[in-house]
Amino acid sequence: MRTPWLAAAAALALAGCSSGSKDPFVGFGPNPPLKAPEHRLIPSVGVPDVVHWPAGAAPHAPAGFVVTRFAEGLDHPRWLYVLPNGDVLAAEAAGPGSKVDKTQTGIRAWVQKHLMKKVESAVPSPNRIVLLRDADGDGVAETKTVFAQGLNSPIGMALVGGTLYVANCDGVVSFPYHPGDTQEAGSGTKVFDLPGPPINHHWTKNLVATPDGTKLFATVGSNSNIGDNGMAAEAGRAAIWEYDLATRQAHVYASGLRNPNGMDFEPITGALWTVVNERDEIGDDLPPDYLTHVEPGAFYGWPYSYWGHNVDSRVKPPRPDLVAKAVAPDYGLGPHTASLGLTFYRASAFPPAYRGGAFIGQHGSWNRQPLNGYQVVFVPFANGRPQTPPQLFLTGFLNTQNKIQGRPVGVAVDSRGALLVADDVGGMVWRVAPAPSAAKDAG
Repeated sequence: MRTPWLAAAAALALAGCSSGSKDPFVGFGPNPPLKAPEHRLIPSVGVPDVVHWPAGAAPHAPAGFVVTRFAEGLDHPRWLYVLPNGDVLAAEAAGPGSKVDKTQTGIRAWVQKHLMKKVESAVPSPNRIVLLRDADGDGVAETKTVFAQGLNSPIGMALVGGTLYVANCDGVVSFPYHPGDTQEAGSGTKVFDLPGPPINHHWTKNLVATPDGTKLFATVGSNSNIGDNGMAAEAGRAAIWEYDLATRQAHVYASGLRNPNGMDFEPITGALWTVVNERDEIGDDLPPDYLTHVEPGAFYGWPYSYWGHNVDSRVKPPRPDLVAKAVAPDYGLGPHTASLGLTFYRASAFPPAYRGGAFIGQHGSWNRQPLNGYQVVFVPFANGRPQTPPQLFLTGFLNTQNKIQGRPVGVAVDSRGALLVADDVGGMVWRVAPAPSAAKDAG
């Protein structure tokens, strides 16, 4: 017998049923076609069951690569950071939750909360960072130790000199770090605050340091889908913040970015790039999540417009002045893919076609039919710009029955040039490396 919320979810799914494209690359590229918005009373719902990975199973990579379990048995690993000595930090985190979000009321919100539980997104946050060490270099971490705990839904990590910075859901803290450290005392020293509770709808805060070690950049997602809680609740949000380590001053670097997550610096130009989750409930194929370089002082449209000057008529009052200045993104990543992780490939272990390109972890979204995301994609770059065609690099997180075995989130490149992928639902960190013969050819 189905529980009432499952019956309600089924009713919503049927009511929101529509014909999104089955093309895995719909909405990809520098100029993706944009359909007319669809305004429905009930949105599409596409939330598969979670079955986890069978023993010995793994995602699928292209020919010439080998996928192994670098670490397993983790508790909701979301983000990764590789230390200079090769140790890997994995942030184990989930959302802190909110009891004051005005959008989280009514039958739709009630069902959505249960659907998030169904895909194991609404779980208690471990609030810690674990250190994974592969001492013998065989591609599997032999040791797993709690590196820092007592944090507040931590995600982003960045090492500058002897200081490790960690982005909690409400601000950045720091720890002293010495090469080889396996544990930090306490919960860190506060560095600067970021917009957080009481609502904190998009709670994840990523963090990167500039290559010269003078500044930190932090992501802050919006507090709603399209300003539903009022724009006062969005102050400082839907933005990337810049913090100057010398002056200890923070300010909004760029805004209008609904939910930015992954950040990295493009290897040739040195420009900051980010991946952004766009808004929901205007169609299965609209609008695409995106990859873009970030200009200081730029406004990217949210909530008043998407992909440049395409007005979202749901947002009241409108702001034609802000729409007029909205910057269009550089590259679409598909609608409702929940693109989160981003890393540029600077190593030499992979074949030359991968060097300088971007790997993107797509977590998969809840409100699209058919399902989209649940994969790692690769976007080639040339002369500092994204190219086509993109590539499905790591797939199989959905099994043949479209049930969730895992969900990719953060991505990083380890000290030997392999790609690491955090899988929060699977409790894994996957490692993708060239097969021995392919590695010899790449070198």
